Amino acid sequence: MQAFSKPAQSQASLTLAKTHYENFPVASLLLPARLRHAVTVIYQFAREADDIADEGDASETQRLQALQAYEDELLLIQAYIRPSQALFIELQQVIKTHQLDVQLLLDLIHAFKQDVVKTRYANFDEVLDYCRYSANPVGRLMLQLYGSDTAQHRVWSDQICTALQLINFYQDIAIDLKKHGDIGRVYLSQDEMQAAGITEQDLRKQRLDPAWEAFFMHNVHRACQLLQSGKPLGRALPGRIGFELRMMIAGGERILHKLKHSRGDIYHHRPTLKAYDWPIILLKALFKQ
Repeated sequence: MQAFSKPAQSQASLTLAKTHYENFPVASLLLPARLRHAVTVIYQFAREADDIADEGDASETQRLQALQAYEDELLLIQAYIRPSQALFIELQQVIKTHQLDVQLLLDLIHAFKQDVVKTRYANFDEVLDYCRYSANPVGRLMLQLYGSDTAQHRVWSDQICTALQLINFYQDIAIDLKKHGDIGRVYLSQDEMQAAGITEQDLRKQRLDPAWEAFFMHNVHRACQLLQSGKPLGRALPGRIGFELRMMIAGGERILHKLKHSRGDIYHHRPTLKAYDWPIILLKALFKQ
């Protein structure tokens, strides 16, 4: 990897962030300036590792080898040894400056490796376990950056992050079916699909009927309840940090609203945030709703 100066590396992080669709802002101007650089570096690490797991036509072995190289760099950081790649050199400085837990970054690598080798989830507990590695570490890293890493805050943060991950799953049912070659990925619980009489062939055929709608809405409502459970964190965190989080929560609520309105037809009407959604999100965040 090419070596970057610190300003150039930060610009690379922001450029990468802008090349990917996201529901929620990354290192927005709402964040205190002292945290923006750290957030963009962490985001670049996560985005690059995610792309290794998902993008291109590399083999499973090649993807796992590349992710292992990232893990090895993190293990060097954890052992207080200077890593070799430019991104990780900068990440090491961010970790040192903000006293971040390297294990949380290793957890993300665990999730990306899991994406390479695991494409089905037997039950909802398995889905939640995946979220524990793929989503929750991000929230916990943010709490550490905020200096607000308490036991109760971690509980709320995990609930929010898991809910946002589930929301993304339900947005991307059709997209995920096209990943991992012809096999596809399905993040819906296999046992719940079977109980509802839903098959993977139904997903591929874009089945739309009362049985699918009821199953889909059950999943959406469960994600909604989880997001509401974590919502107090947005009021507990002070100032611009709390406002940024309330914006993210409100964004999640808007996507949930659209998922409910779709009644399961995410194949032809994939819910995304539009320009007209942002005033609603802003008002909800301002008034702590």
